[in-house]
Amino acid sequence: MGKKEMYEFLEAKGISYEITEHEAVYNMEELLEANLPYPQDNAKNLFVRDDKKRNYYLITVKGDKRVNLKDFRKAHGTRVLSFASAEDLSALMKLTPGAVTPLGLLNDEERKIEFYLDKDFFDGEARIGCHPNDNTATVWLKTDSLVKLIEEHGNTVHIVAI
Repeated sequence: MGKKEMYEFLEAKGISYEITEHEAVYNMEELLEANLPYPQDNAKNLFVRDDKKRNYYLITVKGDKRVNLKDFRKAHGTRVLSFASAEDLSALMKLTPGAVTPLGLLNDEERKIEFYLDKDFFDGEARIGCHPNDNTATVWLKTDSLVKLIEEHGNTVHIVAI
């Protein structure tokens, strides 16, 4: 699903969302410069794999957080982690670097990727801002709605403190 198909999918599912179009962004610094309406709800996404290339994880945290992969590995009992390649990203989520998003899990046909979502996205407005499989827009939706979509798709979802 590309950006247009993602909007159509969200509409068909009856999910309310808000769109902010912006220039293409490739990292959190560029996203902050985009002057988004809810910067406190921006998502930072790390697509990682274990050292055997058997298990893949999408770790999503608030944009101002840092993720220590060693600490994450110990807390969640995974093997040694490193960033997945652009080839893995394309093959599994049909995304390009800079466009990593939890919505990309809906392209994971084999439901191979486990999703780890920071529980802080349930505080306050319980809203999350993520790309619609394209880094030229941010879609704002309720965190519960995102989790429900991914669970319905069949990927494993973990809501954890990161």
